[in-house]
Amino acid sequence: MYQSLIRPFFFQFDPETVHHFAMRCMASPLFPVLASALGSTCDDPVELWGLHFRNRIGLAAGFDKNAEILQATYALGFGYSEIGTVTPRPQPGNPKPRIFRIPEASALINRMGFPNDGLEAIQQRLLDSQKALKAKKAKKAKPFPIGINIGKNKDTPAEQAADDYLQSFRQLYPHGAYFVVNVSSPNTPGLRKLQGKEALKDILVPLLEFRQSQPWKPLLVKVAPDLSENDLSDILEVLTDLGLDGIVATNTTIDHGQNDIGETGGLSGAPLEAKSTEMIRFIHTQTNAALPIIGVGGIRNRDDYLRKLEAGASLVQLYTGFIYQGPLVVSKLLT
Repeated sequence: MYQSLIRPFFFQFDPETVHHFAMRCMASPLFPVLASALGSTCDDPVELWGLHFRNRIGLAAGFDKNAEILQATYALGFGYSEIGTVTPRPQPGNPKPRIFRIPEASALINRMGFPNDGLEAIQQRLLDSQKALKAKKAKKAKPFPIGINIGKNKDTPAEQAADDYLQSFRQLYPHGAYFVVNVSSPNTPGLRKLQGKEALKDILVPLLEFRQSQPWKPLLVKVAPDLSENDLSDILEVLTDLGLDGIVATNTTIDHGQNDIGETGGLSGAPLEAKSTEMIRFIHTQTNAALPIIGVGGIRNRDDYLRKLEAGASLVQLYTGFIYQGPLVVSKLLT
């Protein structure tokens, strides 16, 4: 029904307008009640970093930027959710239009630029959502870890980027099950340069120093699929030397290939599936399977999902696949 009726109707309208409409619907108190049956068959438990996941499938950062639909995400059967990207100060992101569909390729191009409500508003929303989720847990609900993806404000100079990451990490630390340092979005000028060895160390070392005084929580880095093997090896060396806890592979790609529609931004969806899977396989091999991987990119069906796991991913995430496949996507991947 979703793919034959609902999706064709929604695809007649601007992608971001539809996204905001869907978010408002899912944020309704009634939605989790109505959707709860969808997640009833989505149990495939796994443990990682001492965290318990209902299943391996999470909602990727970028969809629920402001932690507005955590209860709905749980009701739909996702095993966890990663909110953000969060920046210290609110920002509107890049000018609209900034999301473009490529239906024939089951793909999207976006140049959002980290629009979000900022640290203070998101912290309060996490507090409210977690109270509701704890109430569900008291009724024998399934585990639902919340990851927090952090970035820098667009107008923060690169030499001060570490301060932005540390501010968000410190303030949101009590509210996340794990944290992801996003230095790989193609839509914030200069951000991907922070994947360089020294720049990355400058960001990560203060975070790790702060963590020493806190209860331990996993810290990961999200990388771009457009890195050369040498550059990726440099990043893996940094992560291994510093004792990072995992890597998210991958963000969107700037290589649009035959899906070039004349719009700048990061390409996601089916065209990214093979590239992201090969990067997962490379990371898994290079680190001798010692670095846990969250696999992202192009998952639409169970075969895509199993390929990510076979390549070495411990967990996976969806964004574009959720848009194209609809609310039953988690159960479809698991069965």
